[in-house]
Amino acid sequence: MTGQLVYVIGPSGAGKDSVLAALRARWPQDIPVHWARRTISRPSAAQGEQHEAVDAQAFRQLSATQAFALQWSANGLHYGVRHAELAPLRQGHWVFVNGSRKHLPTLLREWPAAQVVHIGASADILRRRLIARGRETAEAVEARLAREVQLQLPQGSIRIRNDGALEDAAAQLLAELRARSQAAAAPLERLDQ
Repeated sequence: MTGQLVYVIGPSGAGKDSVLAALRARWPQDIPVHWARRTISRPSAAQGEQHEAVDAQAFRQLSATQAFALQWSANGLHYGVRHAELAPLRQGHWVFVNGSRKHLPTLLREWPAAQVVHIGASADILRRRLIARGRETAEAVEARLAREVQLQLPQGSIRIRNDGALEDAAAQLLAELRARSQAAAAPLERLDQ
């Protein structure tokens, strides 16, 4: 079995981290997988994504030394995925990356076979989640929602709506990945069990 890069994108507040955590909890143990850890120019938080926290200067230094296989900037922060985080692809692992919508065209030039997953939610749900997160003022949240990124997803992308129960979104993603893997002859028959 060859590895598969799964690039997960969607607006802030759509629940990408939560859906990935729910997927991780039910991922079959005998299907090799790696959940890529990002390097972010933001302090670590007790809640949310467990990432490698660096300041902006350290991020720039890492970038200058070619430390990242993938990198982008969004919302005043810098994000990177180190080469070692994608190395499991060579051993046939599935590698999940929580990515960026704006970085998608660059990613597809470098990784044209990547499976793109878009996780979305209604504007009202996004607003409530962003306000509850407490990282931005209500005005900043409204400005973020108004900047909706116009995005052309590549053919074969998976769309997940995370407006309801988290387990429903994770189950839908598992089913979609299973269908795609069967079509590509990658054995993931046990994903829905």
